[in-house]
Parts: sequence; structure tokens; C-alpha cells
Amino acid sequence: MRNFVVTKGQHIKKGQILGYVGSTGRSTASHLHYEVRLNGVAVNPVRYMREEVALK
Repeated sequence: MRNFVVTKGQHIKKGQILGYVGSTGRSTASHLHYEVRLNGVAVNPVRYMREEVALK
């Protein structure tokens, strides 16, 4: 992520902007790695997406 709008531990709402992606390091284009953690354990993020988004 190029710029963050939220901070660690902050509660967020549906539709809220979290930050802006950019191309950093050795990447060839802008992209984002998305992860959901509950109590420090990675969980399947598809459980937290609308069905039409999760299927794309």
C-alpha cells in the first residue's frame, strides 16, 4: 500500500477507504495483498466479502 488512511487497531466501516495502492519494491504494477486476522490468526477473507466480489 502506498499510503494508509487508517491505523493499526482502528475499527473500520463498510465502504471506508483504507489506503491507496501503489507499485513498490520489485513489483511491475500496482497491487494489494489482502489478509484478515482474528486474534492474530489468519482466516479465509472470502468469509468477509460479498458473494459477487468473492467469486470474481
